[in-house]
Amino acid sequence: MSRPSHLEQANNTRSLVIVTILFFMWGLLTSLNDVLIPHLKAIYTLSYVQAMLVQFCFFGAYFVVSLPVGALIKRTGYQHGAVIGLVIAAAGCALFYPAAQSGYALFLFAFFVLASGITMLQVAANPYVVVLGPAKTASSRLTLTQAFNSLGTTVGPFFGGMLILGGVLLAPEQIAALPAAEQLAYRAKEAATVQGPYLALAGALLLLAILFAFARLPKINHDEDEPGTVLAEGTKTLLSHRHLLLGAVGIFVYVGGEVSIGSFLVNFLGEPDVAGLVPATAAAYVSFYWGGAMVGRFIGFAVMRQVSPGKTLAFNAACAIALILTAIFTQGALAMWAILAVGLFNSIMFPTIFSMALHRLGKLTGHASGVLCMAIVGGALVPFLQGALADHIGLHLSFFVPAMCYVFILYYGVRFSGLYTPHASHRE
Repeated sequence: MSRPSHLEQANNTRSLVIVTILFFMWGLLTSLNDVLIPHLKAIYTLSYVQAMLVQFCFFGAYFVVSLPVGALIKRTGYQHGAVIGLVIAAAGCALFYPAAQSGYALFLFAFFVLASGITMLQVAANPYVVVLGPAKTASSRLTLTQAFNSLGTTVGPFFGGMLILGGVLLAPEQIAALPAAEQLAYRAKEAATVQGPYLALAGALLLLAILFAFARLPKINHDEDEPGTVLAEGTKTLLSHRHLLLGAVGIFVYVGGEVSIGSFLVNFLGEPDVAGLVPATAAAYVSFYWGGAMVGRFIGFAVMRQVSPGKTLAFNAACAIALILTAIFTQGALAMWAILAVGLFNSIMFPTIFSMALHRLGKLTGHASGVLCMAIVGGALVPFLQGALADHIGLHLSFFVPAMCYVFILYYGVRFSGLYTPHASHRE
């Protein structure tokens, strides 16, 4: 096999830079939800359940559009699919402008459109990371792009807090005391704070779409199967792999738990018995939650060279449970830092569950991966459940919902701790 030319290496490097920016962008866009949820809750005087409709619409898009997106990309190709995804995401960001004038319902639609574009980006961009260079270094390239995704989730709440939560919001009773016309004017004024940032994001996404459209990327070819053969066989056979089925539940509860905690952080840190922080300051602390996940990935990478993935997963889940219970039953700085530290132990969970669930599935791997991606819908449903609990028994106790999510992850890690050893996983 001939070595790639200097020109080919330069093209791959430029293409990898563009793809890495995509990972950064969808990390940033996803974590901005944690800033917008308390903002929209305050200006529209929403209950927690109503506020969690943001995550319901956002992560529900993964479940609704994953299969159609997969079929579309197979027809258009991965490069064109990424361009279409960027344009759709840009359209979702642009919809925030009229939503600020129309009300909460249009905001929810904008979140769904934005997430649909991000779903298409994830399906299209991930394979490029693998093919943009030698196969033996594909893992390191994936680690690099995932690190930039985590960087996006880390800086998103920090800048979102400065640009969107900078003003002083009125309490619900203060809004209710205003005349009807002044209430409308106040809500329109506060909602308008999202217009500038999201129009800028729409412009950045369109610029990326142009760069991606003209990038000289390698073509990715599918191995053609006889129509329906693998799918029909796969549907029956997948059900026989317990580690896959339980892994799908693990992905569901992990994404649900991680997103749910992030969604309530600003409100939790604003509680008088926790930190009493104003929203803009609390949003900056949310960056510690997502930043912990970024740091933890590098720690986990080193640890899992010696410790089995299942045991590492179980340990991290146990630590997450202990931290959440600490946040529930304590107050002040201890409660605040306990809940923020959960992010550090979230770090390795998604890729570890994903890889354990796909272990030794052979030609069924593609269909199994689709099942696991659809399980991301947990990010839509678990925050909704915690919101309902917060409305009825209080914000502190509602964190039992994500705690129970980590209980299942602990079980999964222990149950399949012997699935493969670190040394075997390196060979495979």
